[in-house]
Amino acid sequence: MPRLLLIALLVLPIGAWALDDEALAAKEEGMRLYNAHQRTTSIPYLEIAARAGDVEAMYYLGEAHRLRHMGLTQAALEWYHQAAQQGDPHAMLRLYDGSACELGDVCPGNGDNWPLAALDATLPRAEAGDAEAMGALYDIYHYLDQPDEAMAWLLRSAEAGNLDSMNWLGQLARDDEENYSTETERLEAAAQWFLRAAEAGYAPAMNNLASALSHLGHHEDAWEWMTKASEAGHINGRKWMAACHIVPDEEGYSRICQGAPEPEPAKGWAIFLAVHEEIPGTSSERSLRVHRDSVTPEQREEGERMMEEWLNLEPPLSYFPEKFGF
Repeated sequence: MPRLLLIALLVLPIGAWALDDEALAAKEEGMRLYNAHQRTTSIPYLEIAARAGDVEAMYYLGEAHRLRHMGLTQAALEWYHQAAQQGDPHAMLRLYDGSACELGDVCPGNGDNWPLAALDATLPRAEAGDAEAMGALYDIYHYLDQPDEAMAWLLRSAEAGNLDSMNWLGQLARDDEENYSTETERLEAAAQWFLRAAEAGYAPAMNNLASALSHLGHHEDAWEWMTKASEAGHINGRKWMAACHIVPDEEGYSRICQGAPEPEPAKGWAIFLAVHEEIPGTSSERSLRVHRDSVTPEQREEGERMMEEWLNLEPPLSYFPEKFGF
């Protein structure tokens, strides 16, 4: 392969190959379902995109199979391996976690160390300015037991505009008891990173910022950002909006609801109904069960009539799971 073409391929974003309309629509639906924790039903859609060559779909198919069975199944291993062969670093780290090389003889082509293979595949893209690749180096260098290098790349990723890295830096600051002596200092440091990502439209940062501001006592600002998180499709923001319309003064809700408008229980019930319709499951069922007795029969009837206003809004509801979570 000519050297210039090889360099061009190395700096292309993972999954950059174009999909046809059918495969693209399948991927979008598969990712919508995956992000809504409907992982089993996401699999057939993601398979269409993965078989069309989309590396991101390959990786998330591996995730869906792994999470569905709480371990590295044969299907998960095969999809991770396909993504890894196309340069996906997180697929390589998943193969390492599952001891794929030692137990299944699924090894990188240049040796037996998947984290080093991930570094080889990712570092050229990061050095070429790919902010997402810089963020991936944070995970890779942690696997290589180089935490200082990991943090340096995470900071570079955030400064290069990666919103996920900004949000992650906020979470690290929020939990950093070693460098911050009080909870207030941790939350104030975290809020600065959350704000940068939230102002750029990143829903998880909006949700985290609302929580941090609430703990800091900035209740009106917290409610404004929780509302924006809901509008951006974050399911936590949507559920808080519903709960604060029904039980704003109840223990566990009063802090975040202090900046909320006057409660409208029928509206809150309508939102919970719409969430359950869009993302059915034990979580939405529990929300309806827990709040049912706080809403009168008349308010529930009105909520049923209002439900359509809150159903299938754009963007769709999502838990915004981390790409490389647990």
